[in-house]
Amino acid sequence: MLNISHNQLNKTVDITKSKSGKRVFHGKYYKYFNRFLGVFAIFGIIILFLPWTQNITGRGEVTTLTPDQRPQTIQSPIPGSIKKWFVIEGEYVKKGDTLLQIEEIKSEYFDPNLVQRTSQQRDAKAFAVKSYEQKVKAQDVRIGALRNERMLKLEQAQNKLIQSRLKVEADSIDLEAAKINLTIAQTKYNRADSLFQDGFTALKKVEDARVKLQETQAKRISQEAKLLASKNEVINSQVEISRVRAEYADKISKAESDKFSAQSSQFNSEAQVQKLENEVSNYTIRNSLMFMTAPYDGYIQTALRGGVGQTFKEGEELVGIIPAEVDLAVETFVEPIDLPLIHKGEKVRIQFDGWPAIVFSGWPNVSYGTYGGEVVAVERFISPNGRFRVLLKPDPEDHPWPKDVRAGSGAFTMALLDDVPIWFELWRQLNGFPPNYYQPIEDSKTKKK
Repeated sequence: MLNISHNQLNKTVDITKSKSGKRVFHGKYYKYFNRFLGVFAIFGIIILFLPWTQNITGRGEVTTLTPDQRPQTIQSPIPGSIKKWFVIEGEYVKKGDTLLQIEEIKSEYFDPNLVQRTSQQRDAKAFAVKSYEQKVKAQDVRIGALRNERMLKLEQAQNKLIQSRLKVEADSIDLEAAKINLTIAQTKYNRADSLFQDGFTALKKVEDARVKLQETQAKRISQEAKLLASKNEVINSQVEISRVRAEYADKISKAESDKFSAQSSQFNSEAQVQKLENEVSNYTIRNSLMFMTAPYDGYIQTALRGGVGQTFKEGEELVGIIPAEVDLAVETFVEPIDLPLIHKGEKVRIQFDGWPAIVFSGWPNVSYGTYGGEVVAVERFISPNGRFRVLLKPDPEDHPWPKDVRAGSGAFTMALLDDVPIWFELWRQLNGFPPNYYQPIEDSKTKKK
């Protein structure tokens, strides 16, 4: 049996004619197996020529199409402590509904009448501004009166100066007349004295001439004194003009100084009024921040700062809220090598986590449980995970997405590319080549135009 001996039994005994040999050594033993291999080979060759849709797969999650529809947290712009909650987690709220009430923790805002008191301070300062305005107007009136008075005083002094000069001229004329009279009196006296010496006249005429000469000399001296007094009055008038100018310049300067002081106080009060107005507005807005309200219709997700009396800082997250009405989208990530194959408007098949699906990556048309998507945005900068982010929206030409899909759930995406035979896809995969690079039809038409 084992052909160990040199006496080979199979050469001397024919076992194919035995009953067991007939069952084993027959020609039909390999016939069905060969047929199976032939059919399988033919079927495999046919499969190699079947169409295969190249695709780019990726993992992502459900999000919203616009940023304002995504889940967010509500922060307090001021520090404080939680006084009262008005909602519970999972509750539906409308826009403007009160979520919680907070209270102050800073001592400078403890006064409940802070806005009213600050408003009173503002009104008092505003009244002070009006008072300074009236004071400025009064100083303007005073300055105008002083200028008018100065003009009148100067005119009066100018008239007095003119009168003094005219009096000097008159006294000068009178002095010249007195000098002439003195000369005439001196001549008459000399003539009378000469006639008296010659004996032609009486002594009385000589004495009368002497008296007349003395009176004329006295009048001349008196007239010189009047002329000097008149000149002195001219000088006094000029001094008076200078004094009036200096006096009223000082008064007007003092009035203008008071006016500028009033204006400075007015401007300072106006600045304080603006500051107090700003404080009133800030306090009013701060009081309105004591109640946190819902920014839109949605559901309360999580109370991040629970309890009552718990303090928090400004900008700290207090409660999370989810919009009630959102436009769902899917964000997925693709490899950098596949980025040139992704274009805006391309069709993508999406499988949502938790939804049963039968997926054939090469035959998306026969897949069950997938939903259509359309590329709306392709990120221009690589993400921290080393891939590029792609945003998808529901395909309007496909059946709608499930209503119970929530933002944040996972998704598996397949971007559909070119249709190639299966043998070409196997050859591409074995060689590590990228999918066929092609441009969308719309882009090619645009380029031709």
